[in-house]
Amino acid sequence: MRRSSPVSRITSRGQTTVPREVRAALSSAPGDSLAWDIESNGRVVVRRIQPADVEYLRAVESTLSEWTSQEDEKAYGDL
Repeated sequence: MRRSSPVSRITSRGQTTVPREVRAALSSAPGDSLAWDIESNGRVVVRRIQPADVEYLRAVESTLSEWTSQEDEKAYGDL
C-alpha cells in the first residue's frame, strides 16, 4: 500500500520546501544534505546523506600514500 504523496511547489529560483512528512521519513534535520537520484525511467528518489567523519577519512588517506608514485600514476592514471 502506498502512502500519501506530499506536494510542494518549485519557486522561480528553483527552490522548494521539503514537506514535513518527507523530512520525517528521511529522519532529516536542518543542515542535512540530500541526494537526488535520477533513475533511467525519470523517477527521482531523494535520500539523506550521512555526514562524513573527517577524522576517519584523514586517517584512511594517510595509509594510501604508497600508491602516489610517478610509476603508479603512469600505470593507473587512465583508469
